[in-house]
Amino acid sequence: MLVRDAMSSVVLTIGPTHTLRQAAQLMSARRVGAAVVLDPEDCGIGILTERDILNSLGAGQDPDRESAHAHTTTDVVFAAPSWTLQEAAEAMAHGGFRHLVVLDDLEPVGVVSVRDIIRCWAPERRRTTALAG
Repeated sequence: MLVRDAMSSVVLTIGPTHTLRQAAQLMSARRVGAAVVLDPEDCGIGILTERDILNSLGAGQDPDRESAHAHTTTDVVFAAPSWTLQEAAEAMAHGGFRHLVVLDDLEPVGVVSVRDIIRCWAPERRRTTALAG
């Protein structure tokens, strides 16, 4: 199975000046764990995850004053839609992260998460049985 089969094609994109509160509200409304941060003037494409927001809050920072830019990961590992899920999982395990931005022709077309990969690898029958038990 390929990344294109597992990825979420709903890509939440935000700008670097969004506050962490704004980012969290948008992520919550779209039910996603990461936002792609587009900053053409500085770092290009980055990612802001729920963990980045959590770490900021845990450090006592004000989510209404903290910008997405200040918490964006810019050394992002990107996946191609044609990668296998094994390749994506290996990249995540090696880098210690849970989301990959999927690029096609240098444009973000999706995000694949560990959860997406698990859903594809776990047969529906086993998931249903586990939930019933």
